[in-house]
Amino acid sequence: MGLHLRQLRLQVVEPVLRAIGMGGEAAIRLMLGTAAVESRLRYLAQVGGGPALGIYQMEPATARDIVGRYLDQRQDIASRLSDALAPCAPAPRGWRHMPDGALCFRLAADLAFATALARVRYFWVPEPLPDASDVPAIARYWKRHFNTLGGAGTEAKFIDAYREIVSPHL
Repeated sequence: MGLHLRQLRLQVVEPVLRAIGMGGEAAIRLMLGTAAVESRLRYLAQVGGGPALGIYQMEPATARDIVGRYLDQRQDIASRLSDALAPCAPAPRGWRHMPDGALCFRLAADLAFATALARVRYFWVPEPLPDASDVPAIARYWKRHFNTLGGAGTEAKFIDAYREIVSPHL
């Protein structure tokens, strides 16, 4: 049992990406594929232990890097995120000052927040998104820029999860 992918797309992913100005079909499919391979749309904490949280299985250290370093340098994006996630935006002092406990809670419990941070994680990569219809290219992009070359995930696992979980609901 897990999240209904079509509802996730229509109620969370599309509106969040549109609100932060980072949408488009390729971005939507990348986010859905990432959630499918990382958590199978079921797990909010890393299976077998580990720090990763939420449907995108983002590590708190990565989230802290995004909110503490990247968003400080990109106030335009920080502002769009705050507007998109209101009224549940971070404390008025800004993204950098979000307590670690709140950050971890939001990664696991707030689908919009987790989606926004995962999309920003991809956005800081200078390489353009692959074509929306090219699943192997999307898998390569995920592996290089989200899972990392040393991560346990593989392009084949991404493609399998995408075909099993995402494709039937597009």
